[in-house]
Parts: sequence; structure tokens; C-alpha cells
Amino acid sequence: MNDRAVSGSTERLLGLFEGVRLTPTQRRIAHCLVQHSPTVAYLSAAEVAELAGVSQPSVTRFATALGHDGYPALRRRLRELTAGAPDGPTEVGNELQQAVRTEMDNLGRLAGQLADRSRIAEAGSLLAASRPLPVLGLRAAAPLAAYFAYFAAKVHPDVRVLDTAGSLLTDRVEQAAGAGAGALLAFVLPRYPRETLDVLREAREAGLRIVAITDSPVSPATEHADLVLPAAVGTGLVFDLHTAPMTMAMVLLQALCDAAPVDTQRRLEAFEVSAARRQVFVS
Repeated sequence: MNDRAVSGSTERLLGLFEGVRLTPTQRRIAHCLVQHSPTVAYLSAAEVAELAGVSQPSVTRFATALGHDGYPALRRRLRELTAGAPDGPTEVGNELQQAVRTEMDNLGRLAGQLADRSRIAEAGSLLAASRPLPVLGLRAAAPLAAYFAYFAAKVHPDVRVLDTAGSLLTDRVEQAAGAGAGALLAFVLPRYPRETLDVLREAREAGLRIVAITDSPVSPATEHADLVLPAAVGTGLVFDLHTAPMTMAMVLLQALCDAAPVDTQRRLEAFEVSAARRQVFVS
């Protein structure tokens, strides 16, 4: 199955969970189905349970939660969804071209999500009002956190990047909360570092609201986040492509600016004056 077929079947699978309130265990199963979409429709309930790290009765209850009589009925539905033809004509090309085209599809779906601006606007307002603003990203997500924070610091007075794991990480989250932070932005991308999820749990206990940019509506981050902003990760190469999550980050930054336009303009103008005085840029 080519990348476009996988992309189309993934979208159809995600549609199964839309509007259904899933428990954390059921989200693990849903995430497993999405991650293994080309083959999962041919697995038994016991095999799905082992793959997701849950009990077999949990898989049965999950099928019932989705409106099916049991797992066999859900498996028949999964086979229908994953056996469908890819969306649109398949384009000829090598694996590098296919990976890039998949990223184009990911961006197209992201554009579709943004037709409703309410969620992104809510997230922007939440982050703009948080003083300080902690931004979390560990391992593969660290560069995205740093990129967002670099620009956010030009329009927000106190942005704190949390990109180093270890025992001090929770300390820094608690310090941000103690200093008046009301929210935390988290980049949570595969392979989902355990410490990231642990810190999100600690942040919630410290009273912070969580905005998460993650790869899927059923990623482990959804258990801890108040607002989830999904942006698919490309998997067609040896290492993941983060084109859509990076785009989502900059869209969210725009929403942050839109939430406080006067302060944004004032801070940007002050930065330009300072940069010109110090001759920061050559042109």
C-alpha cells in the first residue's frame, strides 16, 4: 500500500472516533489502530490487546463504545475502511517524492481543520494571557519548541523553553506556575517520551492548562491536554517529517499575536528599533 493509501485509510479510521468520548485505555487502543492501520484489521482481539498493552476485555468494551456489537463487528468495519482506494489518483514517483506528497496531504488536512478558527483562537488567547509562558518539547520535539519560543519571545514578555529532561524539569514547571503562569504549550510527537507525559501530569496538578500540538487526536497527549491541536507527522522516510506540526506551531503563534494586537505591535516595533541600533541584521 502506498503512502497515499495509508493516508486515506488513516483519515477514515480517525472518523470512527470523532465525537466519541474515550477513556484513556480506549485512547490507547484507538492510537494503536491508527498507528498500525494497514494490518490491524486482520488481527484478533487478543492480538490488538497485546499490541496496545491492554486487556482483551478492554478491546471488546472499546468496540462497544464505538457502537458495535463486539470486536468481530468492529474488525469488519476496519477492513472496509482500510481496504478503500486512496483518495484521488495515485501519482507515480519514488519513495522520496511520495514522502513529500504525503506532507502535502498532511498540510491540506491541516488547512481543512483551520476552517473553524475557534479552537486555535482559544489556544492563542490562553497562551497570550499566561505570564510566564512555558513551552515544552523533549527529544524530537525540542527543535519545534525552540523555534516557536524564538519568535514568541518577540511578542510575549516571558517565554520559557523546557527542552531538557531530568529531575529539574518538574521544578521549572512548578516555578513557572509559582510565577503566575496559567498555561503551558507542549509539543508531543512520536515516539512520545514518557517524561513528557509525566511532566504534563505534573503541570495539570500545578494548575496549568495544557495546549498540546501532537500528531493525532488519539495520541497519548490527549489524556492530559485541555486543548489538542492535531497535525500529522510524516512517516515515509527513516526519520519522521514534522512539516504539519511546524506549520501548526506558526499558526498558533499568529493566534497568540491576534489575541493581543496592541501589545504585539508595540513589542515588534521596539524590537526593530533595538535591532537597528545594534545592527543585528545585515539587511
